Amino acid sequence: MQLDPTDRRILQVLQREGRISNADLAERIALSPSACHRRVQRLETEGFISAYVALVDARRIGKPTTVFVEITLNGQSDEVLDAFERAVARIPDVLECHLMAGSADFLLKLMVEDTEDFARIHRQYLARLPGVAQMQSSFALRTVVKTTALDL
Repeated sequence: MQLDPTDRRILQVLQREGRISNADLAERIALSPSACHRRVQRLETEGFISAYVALVDARRIGKPTTVFVEITLNGQSDEVLDAFERAVARIPDVLECHLMAGSADFLLKLMVEDTEDFARIHRQYLARLPGVAQMQSSFALRTVVKTTALDL
C-alpha cells in the first residue's frame, strides 16, 4: 500500500495527538468522519500504525537519568547473538536494544533513578548477560531532542 498525502497527514496528527477523536481528526485533515475512520482502520490493518500508547514522563515517576550502554560480544555466531538477545529482552529496565554496526555490537537505552539504581541493574542483570566481552556505559547529561514522531 502506498501512502498518499492524506494518509501522511493522518499519521502526522496521530503521532502527536494519539487520543484525538475521529471527528476532530477528520476536521483537521478535511475529510468526512466516515472516510477518516476507514483510512485510519486501513492504516492500522496495513501495519502503518503499530500501536497506541501513553508516553509516561520518566522524571515524574522518579527515573530521570538516561543511560546508554554499549556492549561488545566475544563472538558473532548465531548462538552468541541469540543467547544475548534472549537474555537482554528479559531485563525490565531496558527500554531499547539495538544491534549495531561499528565498534559495539549492541546499544542499550535505560531510564534509571540515579547512579545507585544503575549499579543495581548492572549487578543484577547487565553483568550476567551471556557472551559479553566489553561494556561501556554513558550517562546523558541533558536531552536536547526527544520525539517519537517520524518525519513523513
